[in-house]
Amino acid sequence: MKARRLLAVSRKEFLHVRRDSRSLGLGIAIPVVLLLLFGYVLTLDVDRVPLAVWDRSRAPESRELVSRFEGSRYFQVALRAGGYPELEEAIDDGRVLAALVIPEEFSGRIRSDRPSTVQLLLDASEANTATIALGYAEAVVSGYSADLEVRWARAKGLQGIRPPLDVRPRVWFNTDLESRNFIIPGLISVIMMIIAALLTSLTVAREWEQGTMEQLIATPVTATELILGKLLPYFVIGMTDLAVAVAMGKYLFHVPLRGSLPLLFGIAAVFLVGALSLGMLFSVAARSQLPASQMAMAFTFLPSYLLSGFVFSIDSMPRVVRAVTYLVPSRYFVKGIKGIYLKGAGPGTLAVDAALLLVFAAATVLAATRMFRKKLR
Repeated sequence: MKARRLLAVSRKEFLHVRRDSRSLGLGIAIPVVLLLLFGYVLTLDVDRVPLAVWDRSRAPESRELVSRFEGSRYFQVALRAGGYPELEEAIDDGRVLAALVIPEEFSGRIRSDRPSTVQLLLDASEANTATIALGYAEAVVSGYSADLEVRWARAKGLQGIRPPLDVRPRVWFNTDLESRNFIIPGLISVIMMIIAALLTSLTVAREWEQGTMEQLIATPVTATELILGKLLPYFVIGMTDLAVAVAMGKYLFHVPLRGSLPLLFGIAAVFLVGALSLGMLFSVAARSQLPASQMAMAFTFLPSYLLSGFVFSIDSMPRVVRAVTYLVPSRYFVKGIKGIYLKGAGPGTLAVDAALLLVFAAATVLAATRMFRKKLR
């Protein structure tokens, strides 16, 4: 392999990208648009759950319980109802997600040192949101119940009584519990995989369709020089996309970057080479732009989005699916980039993931080079 011929192929591809505004727009604009859309739209936070309240007791004790819900960041009282028909209508219309019903005898039972019950109605058409909202409601009620127990004990003359268990949580890595802080880093990896494979999936196939591949075959350029030469311009575009995404994450979405920036770009460069080579492999195999781009989308978008741990936890997947995720390169990059962003992970922690990404990059480059043949069918 000679550097002169490799650079000549790269220069040719650079000129093509510069003249083809669509490819350049695809490579630069789409990542920015995806980051804006996913960054502002996609969220896993369940805050300000719209709540309806039917307080049948209308006593200080019931009003205190309602105030606990109002004071929580997780609930917003959107309706003061006067009966079950009004609650059902609000839930059916989607105006509220949950409804709290306090029975008429609530205050009397509390004052007479007897346990009481409250009813919580939930719209479980979105099961995950309903489960999280139920957990929030149980936490509010449990806190109120613990305070009542302390008051009862003190009213009976038992001084110095405290709740039996005092939980003092300390959240690591994502202190504010913002889903955006782990969505943006994961999204960077998904975007890089999709865009890289999609861009390079058109390169060799375009040469065959335009009839210029015959000219390249007639030159002394080897298969390795051709593949690597065509990868280089898109590698520059991919690293530019990464720099833009990191800047947007920091200054637009305020996502903290606790780890090393050079380490982030280093592991991203290895992943990018593998993603570009995968697209090149599709392009060499298909020899036509349409099927090549379809293969790139099918083998990059769905696995990267669903099986990488970007949004859905791998630990909660079925055992068979978890085994399949080990074949998805984005899994290791998502883990690595989240570790750098949120935990400040260093080279020692990411060594295994980086090594697997290096194997992925080497394997795809070798496969694309071996599959390409300098001959006409």
